Amino acid sequence: MRAGAGRTLEIDLGADQIITAVRRMRKKEREEFIEDLLAATSPEYLSGIREARADRRARRTKTLHEVFGG
Repeated sequence: MRAGAGRTLEIDLGADQIITAVRRMRKKEREEFIEDLLAATSPEYLSGIREARADRRARRTKTLHEVFGG
């Protein structure tokens, strides 16, 4: 592990090690981690979330509960 300039941190981990660590997480922790990873690496993902929330606020969509009851 080597700390670089500024906020950079380089860690020598292979994809297999990361995958193993993620698999060992509890389901909720794993889902939150994957969502955070997508949000940090994908502007399209964040844009989609903002669009979905705007649609919900404007009542252009319904929840499954509203459609099917519950």
